[in-house]
Amino acid sequence: MAVVLSFSWPGATPEQYDAVRDVVHWEEDTPHGAVLHVAWFDADGLRITDVWDTEEDFTRFMQERLAPAVEKVGVPGQPEVSFTTMHRRFVAPGVSGASS
Repeated sequence: MAVVLSFSWPGATPEQYDAVRDVVHWEEDTPHGAVLHVAWFDADGLRITDVWDTEEDFTRFMQERLAPAVEKVGVPGQPEVSFTTMHRRFVAPGVSGASS
């Protein structure tokens, strides 16, 4: 059953997010089990909503690829992460998986 990941990283900046993305290359080398990724920033820092096939898929990605990149870039603090079982997914007609 797919899961929805809610991810919050207080104090993380767009520059740090982009630097981690440049190290990990998750858009070019999609992690196993990744379905959807949406990231934004508010006054408190980074917010992410993801859909993964399983919680274990995200955990593996975090341990093997994301955590080493976060350490390399030097993002301070720790994220707050929670998972919820996905009930339903809708993708509007004509929407593709391209990043922007």
